[in-house]
Amino acid sequence: MNSYTILLIIGIYFGVLLLISYITGRKNTGNDAFFLGNRKSPWYIVSIGMIGTSLSGVTFVSVPGMVRSIDMTYMQTVLGFFVGYVLIAQILLPLYYRLQLTSIYSYLDKRIGKHSYKTGASFFLLSKIVGAAARLYLVVLILQNYVFDTWKVPFAATVILSIFLVWLYTYRSGIKTIIWTDTLQAFCLVAMLIIIIWKVKESMSLDMPGMIQTLTESPHFRIFEFKDWHSTQHFAKQFFSGIFITIVMTGLDQDMMQKNLSCKNLKEAKKNMYTYGFAFTPVNFLFLSLGVLLLTLASQQNIPLPALNDDILPMFCTSGILGESILIFFTIGIIAAAFSSADSALTALTTSFCVDMLGVEKEEAAQAKKTRLKVHLLISVLFAIIILIFKAVNSRSVIDAIYMIASYTYGPLLGLFLFGLFTKKQARDKYVPYICILSPILCFALDYLIKQHTGYVFSYEMLMINGGLTFAGLWITSIGKQIYTKLPK
Repeated sequence: MNSYTILLIIGIYFGVLLLISYITGRKNTGNDAFFLGNRKSPWYIVSIGMIGTSLSGVTFVSVPGMVRSIDMTYMQTVLGFFVGYVLIAQILLPLYYRLQLTSIYSYLDKRIGKHSYKTGASFFLLSKIVGAAARLYLVVLILQNYVFDTWKVPFAATVILSIFLVWLYTYRSGIKTIIWTDTLQAFCLVAMLIIIIWKVKESMSLDMPGMIQTLTESPHFRIFEFKDWHSTQHFAKQFFSGIFITIVMTGLDQDMMQKNLSCKNLKEAKKNMYTYGFAFTPVNFLFLSLGVLLLTLASQQNIPLPALNDDILPMFCTSGILGESILIFFTIGIIAAAFSSADSALTALTTSFCVDMLGVEKEEAAQAKKTRLKVHLLISVLFAIIILIFKAVNSRSVIDAIYMIASYTYGPLLGLFLFGLFTKKQARDKYVPYICILSPILCFALDYLIKQHTGYVFSYEMLMINGGLTFAGLWITSIGKQIYTKLPK
């Protein structure tokens, strides 16, 4: 299958997304539609779309490949994810709906003060734009290697084209459009995953019972690690890290919460969170199972594997080993996974910057819309620049890089919200920026010293340590008496 066929698939796919954008945005393109979908989003549509947003191109490519290094122990983290979703539904969603928030970081303004509010929003903006750029980078790189290199198109041009396409179908109505486009993309992603697994099964000449037996008998079908405390894959590290990763990267993330806040009411938002959290577990199990099957197939047929784990699935899908048609399914899956994450990230970044940094809610409707359109365009340009930087410096598994970035940049957010929710103390607002900057620096130093002197390597538990240090700093510098009376009951 040649690159023209892939280009045709990409063209048709984006044509459908643009059609959805036109239909959903033709009547209302104001900021209320862009930021919160007029608070009329069906919860089940939001739930399906959030699956695609959470998985992203990173999951589609990296999770099957990581089986070679850590077997299926990533499922320990996924089990922690589910607990995190339950906590979000029970603790954070009621708060956000009670305060009728557009940006979740405005809670920090109400609870602590302006400096805390701006600091929390700034950490989100930094975390999200770096993480989203890393996710999109992976997919753009694949498209570059297997499509645009054939025509000698520069990588920078591929990046600009990809960002432009995302901007094109999101600039009109934002969340109002994205909940529908992401639903389509989530269906495409899961369907393509199942088709690829089926193709691997056929290549191995297995029936369904044979495939299950092959999976369970593989040495890579190892889910739990309880013995080695020094291992980054120990159950306690992975499970509890999964809980806190979910809390910060979903519950304290404007991107994910913006979709929840577009639901009609709190009851429907909770339905969305429970359904989405439940569905997320088996989908990740399928990705890991695909990785086990690919490694088994490579072993049986003496197929040499690429050095990088992220290249394993693309190699199988583009080399003809699984048949020519598999490239169609892989292309659809990777595009769906990548752009369902990129479009919502772009919308959330625009929302946060407009509301948290510029205060557009205080502007007249017409002027606020003009401001939002300018910010949306500028963030799209920044997206492209960061992707080019990421390509120049990245040298590790993309999914691991994203979570390690989150450990340092989402940690202060975790500490801020924990302090606000579970204490009655009033933090000294003017000290908050310094505490939130110092905490990641201390974590980095701690990680270096512990590794040098003991050999112990921190995993995603660094997120909890970071949040704990921020919480401790807020507690130590807080005003002694209880004066927390700002929020409505």
